[in-house]
Amino acid sequence: MRIFKALMLGAARALLLSPAKAETKAEINLVVIVFPGVQNLPIFAAQAKGFFVKRGLAVDLKFTPNSDELRNGLAEGRYHIAHSAIDNAFALKDKANVDIAVVLGGDDSFNRLVVQPEITSLADIKGKTVAVDAVNTAYAFQLYEMLRQKGLNRGDYEVKPVGGTGQRLEAMTKDKTFAAAMMTPPFSTRAEKAGLRSIDTAAAALGAYQGSSAIVLRAWGAANSDTLVKYLQGCIEGLRWMRDPRNKTEAIGLLAERLKLPEDVAAQAYDATFKGFNPEGALDMDGVRNVLKLRAQFEGGTPAAPEKYLDLSYYQKALAGL
Repeated sequence: MRIFKALMLGAARALLLSPAKAETKAEINLVVIVFPGVQNLPIFAAQAKGFFVKRGLAVDLKFTPNSDELRNGLAEGRYHIAHSAIDNAFALKDKANVDIAVVLGGDDSFNRLVVQPEITSLADIKGKTVAVDAVNTAYAFQLYEMLRQKGLNRGDYEVKPVGGTGQRLEAMTKDKTFAAAMMTPPFSTRAEKAGLRSIDTAAAALGAYQGSSAIVLRAWGAANSDTLVKYLQGCIEGLRWMRDPRNKTEAIGLLAERLKLPEDVAAQAYDATFKGFNPEGALDMDGVRNVLKLRAQFEGGTPAAPEKYLDLSYYQKALAGL
């Protein structure tokens, strides 16, 4: 009887210390806000393959309609982490005086300049209207610079903010007065299927460019450093998984499911963006400097040093622990 009781007590203790119980007990809820798009595939993978759960994290992923909601929500503490164009972090710091830290890279933005079918060159956009998320955000600056390179200055066309990429696609398909907009796959893929044209890419026109990044409030990161490191590890592991060719079919299925896409559109989006993800989630520092240069060019002033906005200590700890 004593042996039986000892065995039962040992089994109970083992159950209390089992990984499943430990994860449940230690579960931390994180609210993460992102723009819809292929750039979130590493996060989708980390959710689907349990890379967050095994670290005791429950990640509630929210899609934002526009930059204002993402920036305001992060600043107000409604979201713990935001994945967005790195320029949004710069705007939060410089325009809204919010003390943010960029803690992870993402991609080269994947952006394509999409136009109405009658537009045969960027010069044709003179006198017409272009759709943007907001007039002073990253991908609007990309558009302005691409047009400037073809001889068009800001006064040569009208700029109208309509919201995120999905809203820009809807605007261009429903209202033909919108001549152009920047779009990432799968939206650019859907645009071409709807009869619009992809006329150029940001990468070809601008060179090195840091697109998406992970952003936190600096104070929140300092107070939740272990949680943030675990989250970044999940993201990096998700990125490694989706970049493994053996997982391509499953990754495309994830895109189709999470973004509600036909399989063929998801496959095209995967192929179009695969090489644009930052290896290991690192920041492209040349790309960061280029974003700062564009912001200064169109907002005025001198480009700031990247270090003003970055805290890569969490990323370095995450990478070292994998």
